[in-house]
Order: sequence, then structure tokens, then C-alpha cells
Amino acid sequence: MSRFTQRIGLSRYEADEHYQMALEADRKGRFDPAINHMTDAIALLPSRAEYYAARGFFYLEDDVPDNALADFEQALKLNPGEMLAHYGRGMIAYKSNNLEEAQAHFADAYRADPNRPETLYYLALIYHRKKDSAVARRLMEVALERFDPVDTRHRADAQRWIKEFDRILAAKKP
Repeated sequence: MSRFTQRIGLSRYEADEHYQMALEADRKGRFDPAINHMTDAIALLPSRAEYYAARGFFYLEDDVPDNALADFEQALKLNPGEMLAHYGRGMIAYKSNNLEEAQAHFADAYRADPNRPETLYYLALIYHRKKDSAVARRLMEVALERFDPVDTRHRADAQRWIKEFDRILAAKKP
């Protein structure tokens, strides 16, 4: 019976309802309900990489990195180009100071969706940590251009970093 309901779209519809409820719970900072709704969506439609990536991101926001990592890995098994899974893997690697792995995942996330400024933001920070302020500045500048104009917090952070990179670059000039 479940194959029949999946074939006519009932499971898909129900799974999408849980996905939407999870996104709404996440917007409100309610991670447990968000995770529970994503778990329900996954139970109904376990082949959707996006569902695992979203639940992984909720786990990451809830500071449960082991569960997040497991979900990101499952998402990437289902879809090696899943942007959010690469972004999440990049975040985990960045936080553990594994810059090479972080850079690889953020680069994959950028290739999957070049319009997302967050990946450029973190790539800039990686280049900064690697002492390449010129590349870091260029990446941060592009990220700043792509952040939503109403997103004042991220825009302000990017602007502060650009000023910091300018200061570092000016100090290096003879």
C-alpha cells in the first residue's frame, strides 16, 4: 500500500507538509520540533537528500554535530551535489579548524549554488586564516554584494571583515 500512496503522491505531499512545518519551527528557533518534523518527512520519503541535509542543519544549529554529520553524509550519498550538506560539512570542519576539508566543502557548496553568499563568506574566512588577505577580501566583497540588503547583520559582518582585510593589506605595503 505504501508504494501505491507514494506513487500517487500522498507520501510526497505529507512529507512536504512536514518539511514546511520543520522550516517554520526552525525560523522560530524551535529545533526539537523542526528535527521531529524532518524525521517524519524522512520516514515518508527517505530518498530525498534535501530532507537529510535540512535535518542535519537543524542538528547543527542545535549543537548536535555528530547527528548533523551523519545526516549530511546520508544526504551526500543520495545526492553528491547537495548544497546544504556540503555547507554543513564545511561548517563542522571549519569549527574544528580543519581548513582544507572546510574549503573543499564550501567550494562544492558554491559550485552547487553560486548565488549563496554564505559559502563565499566562509571561503573568505578560510583564506584569511591561511594568511591570503587579498583573496579573502575579494571573496568577502562578492559575498557582501550577494547578501540580501535587509540582512543587516550579515552585511555588517562582511563590511567589518573587508575593513580588517584592508588594514592587513595596507600594513603589508612597503
